[in-house]
Amino acid sequence: MAADAAGLVPAGPGDLERRVMASVKASEARGDPPLLRAVELARVVAGEGAGIPSADLAGILVSNLCFAHNSPSLWKLLGQAMASRLLCPLHVLALLTPRVLPQRRAQPEAYRLYMELMKCNVTSSSLSMEAGPNRDKITKSIDDALQLSKIYGFCGIDFGHAVIMFVLVVVTKLIDSIIEDCGFPSGLAEVQEGVYAIEGPQPMDLDVKRASTEKQSEHHEQLRRKNTVMALDVLHMMVADRKIQSFLRLIFLNMPEKFSSLSQRLSSIEAHKMALENLLPAGQKINGLLINIRGVCSSEYQPNNKRILGVLGNTRSSGSLLGQLTGAGRAACWIIFDIYVENAIDGKHLSGISAIEVLKEMTKTLQVLNEASWQETFKALWISALRLVQRAREPLEGPIPHLDARLCMLLALIPLSIAAILKEESDVFGAEVNKILPRRQGLISSLQDLIQYSGLLVPPSSVMNAANAAASKAAIFKANYKAGVGNSNMMGQTDSSTKAVGNMLHLIIEACISRNLIDTSAYLWPGYVVSSGPLKDTSLPQESPWLNFMQGVPLSGPLNDALVATPASSVAELDRLYNIAVNGSEEEKTAAAKILCGASLLRGWNIQEHVVDMVVKLLSPPLPSNSSTSTHGSVSHYLAQMSTLNVILLGVSYGDAIHILSLYGMVPDVAAALMPLCEAFGSIAPPPNHKSTILGETSVYTVFSCAFLCLLRLWKFYKPPQEYCLAGRGGSVRLELTLDYLLLMRNNRVELSNSSAANRDSCNNKGSVNEVHTQPVYIDSFPKLRSWHFQNQACIASTLSGLCNKNPVHQVANKILSMICRKMNKGGILSGNVSSTSSSSVSGSSVSAPDDSYQRPTVPAWEFLEAVPFVLEAVLTACAHGRLSSRDLTTSLRDLVDFLPASLAAIVSYFSAEITRGIWKPVPMNGTEWPSPGAALHSIEAEIKEILASAGVQIHSCYPRGVPPMLPLPMAALVSLTITFKLDRSLEYIQGVIGQALENCAGGSSWPSMPIIGALWTQKVRRWHDFITLSCMRSPFGGDKDAVVQLIQSCFSSFLQSSSSGSDITANRGVGALLGDSITNQGLRLPMAPGFIYLRTCRTFHDTYFVSEVILKQVIEWAHKLANGWSFKGPPQLKSGRTPLSCAASMAHQVAMLGGGLLCIAGGPLVVQVLYEETLPTLLLSAREQSLKDPGPVSSTLQGYALANMLFFCGSLLWGADRTSPVMKLSFLSRRPRVVRTHMDFIAGVLDGHILLGCDPGTWKAYVSCFVFLVVKFVPSWLRDIKLDTLKKIAAGLRSWHEHDLALSLLERGGPQAISVVVETLL
Repeated sequence: MAADAAGLVPAGPGDLERRVMASVKASEARGDPPLLRAVELARVVAGEGAGIPSADLAGILVSNLCFAHNSPSLWKLLGQAMASRLLCPLHVLALLTPRVLPQRRAQPEAYRLYMELMKCNVTSSSLSMEAGPNRDKITKSIDDALQLSKIYGFCGIDFGHAVIMFVLVVVTKLIDSIIEDCGFPSGLAEVQEGVYAIEGPQPMDLDVKRASTEKQSEHHEQLRRKNTVMALDVLHMMVADRKIQSFLRLIFLNMPEKFSSLSQRLSSIEAHKMALENLLPAGQKINGLLINIRGVCSSEYQPNNKRILGVLGNTRSSGSLLGQLTGAGRAACWIIFDIYVENAIDGKHLSGISAIEVLKEMTKTLQVLNEASWQETFKALWISALRLVQRAREPLEGPIPHLDARLCMLLALIPLSIAAILKEESDVFGAEVNKILPRRQGLISSLQDLIQYSGLLVPPSSVMNAANAAASKAAIFKANYKAGVGNSNMMGQTDSSTKAVGNMLHLIIEACISRNLIDTSAYLWPGYVVSSGPLKDTSLPQESPWLNFMQGVPLSGPLNDALVATPASSVAELDRLYNIAVNGSEEEKTAAAKILCGASLLRGWNIQEHVVDMVVKLLSPPLPSNSSTSTHGSVSHYLAQMSTLNVILLGVSYGDAIHILSLYGMVPDVAAALMPLCEAFGSIAPPPNHKSTILGETSVYTVFSCAFLCLLRLWKFYKPPQEYCLAGRGGSVRLELTLDYLLLMRNNRVELSNSSAANRDSCNNKGSVNEVHTQPVYIDSFPKLRSWHFQNQACIASTLSGLCNKNPVHQVANKILSMICRKMNKGGILSGNVSSTSSSSVSGSSVSAPDDSYQRPTVPAWEFLEAVPFVLEAVLTACAHGRLSSRDLTTSLRDLVDFLPASLAAIVSYFSAEITRGIWKPVPMNGTEWPSPGAALHSIEAEIKEILASAGVQIHSCYPRGVPPMLPLPMAALVSLTITFKLDRSLEYIQGVIGQALENCAGGSSWPSMPIIGALWTQKVRRWHDFITLSCMRSPFGGDKDAVVQLIQSCFSSFLQSSSSGSDITANRGVGALLGDSITNQGLRLPMAPGFIYLRTCRTFHDTYFVSEVILKQVIEWAHKLANGWSFKGPPQLKSGRTPLSCAASMAHQVAMLGGGLLCIAGGPLVVQVLYEETLPTLLLSAREQSLKDPGPVSSTLQGYALANMLFFCGSLLWGADRTSPVMKLSFLSRRPRVVRTHMDFIAGVLDGHILLGCDPGTWKAYVSCFVFLVVKFVPSWLRDIKLDTLKKIAAGLRSWHEHDLALSLLERGGPQAISVVVETLL
């Protein structure tokens, strides 16, 4: 038995080689044909216990063939062994390559036979192998032979990687061989020459010597020339093969650094292309070689059009169905531009991300998705912004007109976003002085196209002078140019004979020239300068006050006023002004700060980004160089800057200023600058004689209140608890800014800024003007602010807890009560202890004592604020129990705000929370106890109903006539307090909090409050009537889901019913019907566009997941209507023929884009996440609605197609195709891998049969095919986060639907993990 066992032990390598060569020689002596010799070899290998194909046998034959026994018979045997699968062809070729190619000159016959073997085997399926120990051994042998791990840095290599790297090596080395054989240098790197190094002695010296003597023969020389031609043929055949192309594409997509060696060879071929074509008989194949390999480098997936919408009929028309589907050239496909810019103008909701960043990424994404030129893309962006300005060209009179913000979007933010896009291009291609790159050329062409759209270019009356001045400047330049004046840039002269009529294009061009996007040759464009008839504004041009300022005229009263009203025109002017604001006298600093916050901040479009940066810097005054104080500066240092800080704080609180700062993404930086101010000034006690802050003098309470209320405007500090959480999900409804999140954004921005100068530029897109501070900021560094922040959150979350009498907060609260109730005590209105009515509040107050009645709490603001909620509970409870009249309650609240305006924050937080809890009884607004809205209430309500009815939304009346309207006590108290304030510019910082607080409080209550509030404010400020009515229009949508459904339906119908004709980008195409061409025309203009109402109300929707479901159903219903041809009165050809199918598909694409845009705006990132993970999967799993049963093949396919487009569009808007902005990556991209992975797992589960569907099979097939197609074509980077098993299941499902190309493309883009799967699929 032992002997038998010993006989089964495989022979060693030397023993096997001896037996193999003996068998070879015996067969050759007998004259056996190659097939019999191969059979004999198989018998020998089988006897040794080795598997088939044999790695050892291949090594033995190749080592003897090269070149110890280099005979034709052995080559034939090798070929037969490969054909019969006794040897693995891939293995043999890998062993031959490093042996034969270096000796191709000395061994031309061997080189020829090697290429014959390559030609027969390299593109066949015989390269494949079954998995097992033999394959692993062969893979290692290939790795060792070609030294793949050493050269390309692999840590171990599998069979799939071995195959594709073998192809790369062979293609690369064949190119080198051809170039060298033609007499040109190949440019090989030394490290890659090692591919051919064979370690150890080689038994070929005699052959080499013999070859050197025979090298002169004509036969060998001809054979070498033929070999070069054949090498080109083999190479051309390889790169033309689809499998080889797929292998190379796998390397290009997943290992681009390894593909670079082939890219270098292509450059070498192109450098010698003409010479190679002349030298080689088959030189024309050089061009085919380049085309095929360049085609591999194009990662874009090119689909088979017939597969996209298979059941939609014959698509063999000459037009590209893809072009019809993706909407290139269709205005409706740019609708998200209009939606975003209009939504961004709603100053009630500030963003922590710069609109420049968002617009840059959105523009790049839409350019890719719409497969549009840069000219068309930029043109669509400009036109959307022009529509934005035209929509409110003559704004409604109100506290915040928003026209400045609209003009800022058009004339500053969009030029800056385009500048960032152009900078990315110039960084890639380098600065080429004499060459205009494609993106810049697209910008120039888009601006030239705008000349023809005169209707969109009419300027608002407030900027008419600026437009005329810009046009006149161009006219002077043009006149000087024609006259040959040497210095055409002398624009300072005012020539009354040279006037021109200006429009918005002239302002756009000036904004672009100021940022070096274009040059002054734009002044010479045909039709740009229009000579003037009588100008509408006959005022003569005046000399700019900035000229006097730059000439050294000191800042004084008249000059100050002129500079405040006139925006600066250059950065040099700003730099001088900023230098004065930092280093001037106290009076000069204050004047300079006021000027910076004037017209230059609001309307200095050409230099606005610099003003924004300077204003934020001034909020953080630098510490003296000899200061030994704390990190955030000493109190004395801030006190020395108090006047300047007060002016800056009042300036940024005015009108659109804080909104403009938000549009520049400066909210996190403003918050970081305000926090140390709040901490410092809130820690200083006021003087003992302090009485009121609303008197105009600057005090620590004034500066603290300005800074504190400005800080609180940056996030929803008074947010009712119900808006943080939605029943059933336990998560945030939408991502709102919080103080913690603002600091996180700011600190991450600092980190990016400090990492490198390149990161700083990409983060801010404003060059060196926007250098953020180098130190991170944490709320723990501000203990007083942190303490208030936690107290405020506790106040919102639950009722107040009791205080003992000796508590310091209790003592301060008693002093506050004494102060605000002293008048009532004098008149005998209030007797006893106010706070005794509330067991949970302040107790033991002796407010009736005459000595205490005039005592004022001269404590630091933080201590004052800490006591205010307890005071509010006391007076509110006293009023509820009849101890305090409503008038006295309002008076006491007003006295509280007069003493410390920052108290308004505590009032808003406390009242908002109490309103939400619903524990206070309503009080009648009858004009006796509380102010009465009177007849204005029914007028406001009727107007709201009329506005909404014009947009297709019907609502019910909430206030029947004859019944006095009522409000919850806290709401009545809050609105009564707000109408006591005067409309004074110095109180803007208070009014900025009041207006939004009222709306949010009304939205947080189940009681219909907003019309009453609006009526009361309309009685107070009648000229604001239209503005107030528009604000009240939001109220019905907070709790009425039926109104939300009607509004969404109206958005879809208005957009689609009006977009059935017209191809130009500025044609109505639904944008005008959706968002309105003009919402104001001497008041509100009816009918009101439903899209405009949606954008103004979508943030009041409490259940955004309900909204997403409604939008999805609308997309499905409209796809069904489009398929059946009865949705609207469209073109007559929609009823018959082949065109309507592609037309319906194009319209379904527009439906999806509209749905995606509306959904992203309403819910933001979290709702998109839920859409991927829950909403859409649930919809696909649910049974079809009765109205959509048996929809038919066209309808079901269109539904799936529209759903896929909408889902993809939402994701691409949020995550983009190639996010380059660090800010955007921080904000959105972190969730993408998990969200997309979850959804793809769902698709794979259904395709694998583990999940049962409820939707129509046609809908499912169209959905999966289209979604995968869109991801593969536009955002292949998403696939790298998907599990390999998931990709394999989806690919298998696609192949079952005969979508073989799509399945392959999916796997190709699945990252390095999918390489082996792709290789085995192909083989």
